[in-house]
Amino acid sequence: VCSRAMASKTPVGFIGLGNMGNPMAKNLVKHGYPVIAYDVFPEACKEFQDLGAQVMDSAADVAERADRIITMLPSSPNAIEVYTGASGILKKVKKGSLLIDSSTIDPAVSKELAKAVEKMGAVFMDAPVSGGVGAARAGNLTFMVGGVEQEFDAAKELLTCMGSNVVYCGGVGTGQAAKICNNMLLAISMIGTAEAMNLGIRLGLDPKLLAKILNMSSGRCWSSDTYNPVPGVMEGVPSANNYQGGFGTTLMAKDLGLAQISATNTKTPVPLGSQAHQIYRMMCAKGYALKDFSAVFQFLREEETL
Repeated sequence: VCSRAMASKTPVGFIGLGNMGNPMAKNLVKHGYPVIAYDVFPEACKEFQDLGAQVMDSAADVAERADRIITMLPSSPNAIEVYTGASGILKKVKKGSLLIDSSTIDPAVSKELAKAVEKMGAVFMDAPVSGGVGAARAGNLTFMVGGVEQEFDAAKELLTCMGSNVVYCGGVGTGQAAKICNNMLLAISMIGTAEAMNLGIRLGLDPKLLAKILNMSSGRCWSSDTYNPVPGVMEGVPSANNYQGGFGTTLMAKDLGLAQISATNTKTPVPLGSQAHQIYRMMCAKGYALKDFSAVFQFLREEETL
């Protein structure tokens, strides 16, 4: 964890205070950084006003007041708008500013944004995260960072206040590449865990016992031992709370879509990734869009004809 003694107290801009951005920005405040915040939904900023943060009316206003900015946005179009839109960061960005995007977006979009930022004399790095809302609250996220290697230490100073692992992946876009590969595997393993648990329950096994056996056997994975999708098996996970909170099905479908685009562009066969994408898209169409992605267990139980 970054030391208060070493933390530079110059302000840090934070744009995007949603499920992930909110706890991330709070961890910066906890580490002594003055935060200059903006979110398209004003109500998301109120809590930060109470914490002493300055709240701005636009992304451009944040860029005018801070030369280190972190963005945490839902999708590629949101990122493009926040950086290059009429009230975007690039309208008022200062030369030499460090712009770190922790959104999960298309690696090609990250590269285009980096070019636009570079033209303004600033530096862009992609730094998507893994770990979910729980890890964001605890400051235990993993950051996958792409960009100019000489700037990595400057980015790491901020990112270690929000995460326990900060990994340099290579040039701009490689952080996004690592993230979409991780999330494709996560989606596949969550569906597999849900299928195995559902079959076991229908064969008469107690779900807690089955989970215990899986987690001491070769089928063990994060989806089974840390984020089990079956209600009543674990406390403190979305399946214990009607699949509220966590990582939304819409976002998982979006990330799998990014993996599909990348697979097409690189002529890479991803048959299980493609199937996972279709399953999560079907879930969105059947009313699961705002539920946590582990609700695939409930979806499979209801979809007898799948």
